Amino acid sequence: MLVLVAPGQGAQTPGFLTPWLELPGASDRVAAWSDAIGLDLAHYGTKADADEIRDTAVAQPLLVAAGLLSAAALGDLSGAGGGTDAASALAGIAPGAVAGHSVGEITAAAFAGVLDETAALRLVRGRGLAMADAAAITRTGMSALLGGDPEVSVAHLEKLGLTPANVNGAGQIVAAGTLEQLAALAEDKPEGVRKVIPLKVAGAFHTVHMAPAVEALAEAAADLSPADPALTYVSNKDGQTVTTGAEVLERLVGQVANPVRWDLCMETFKTLGVTALIEVCPGGTLTGLAKRALPGVRTLALKTPDHLDAARQLIAETSPSAADAAGA
Repeated sequence: MLVLVAPGQGAQTPGFLTPWLELPGASDRVAAWSDAIGLDLAHYGTKADADEIRDTAVAQPLLVAAGLLSAAALGDLSGAGGGTDAASALAGIAPGAVAGHSVGEITAAAFAGVLDETAALRLVRGRGLAMADAAAITRTGMSALLGGDPEVSVAHLEKLGLTPANVNGAGQIVAAGTLEQLAALAEDKPEGVRKVIPLKVAGAFHTVHMAPAVEALAEAAADLSPADPALTYVSNKDGQTVTTGAEVLERLVGQVANPVRWDLCMETFKTLGVTALIEVCPGGTLTGLAKRALPGVRTLALKTPDHLDAARQLIAETSPSAADAAGA
């Protein structure tokens, strides 16, 4: 069984969208999305530097656009490129489940058909702007803790006034709070933690610092008409599967100011019987976690179109028809 996952903020790098825009039809699709949300996605995905794409209001729609573009190319077995929307393209692949980390949940909602691509991009544009405004109130950020016992680390973070904003599993917790609190963490690591790594994000996401963004996002979501998921959708809130579009949307809004429990999402992947995981562009972060937390699960990160053939081969080998043939 295949699970398709989408990364969150911090996965972006300068120029990462460039090779994807070379696919037939891709530039036109991105241009239409850019017009719909008032943001030049092609510019930011090809020419902008690291500081420009670190901006929350830019990074979030850019990541969702990249995920949609790469998923559509993945499902387009004709090789024609970006002419089909991601949900339609993935219908032929029929992944057993979809999930996304943080803002990647909006990408996953589009994969599952809860939102169409334009609605997803408009929602994430509003999300990014609202979170950027919230982040501007207080100087905040996030740092990843590698290694250590989760219970010990969480207690230490709370002592410093920090929030375990992402509990990612595989020995990784992301702390969020003020820059002063994060500086104190760098000087006073929890017992057993090997490294504290500052992340390329511009705020303390998934914490109380993002509370002002929740109301703005709720207003934006009120204008949407979500469909029920056509694919199994796994939520960051608690790792549970969600069966109605209304609940998916409700969780997307509330998740902005609440911790991401990717560890619980991976536990659900185990329960579902996942045997393969593909991470859409810009892949790498979630496949890295899966390699450590999901032994035996085959993983592949879509970083450039050069990885599409290998991903399609993995899909073919893990499809229900392939499993039936192997058992015959």
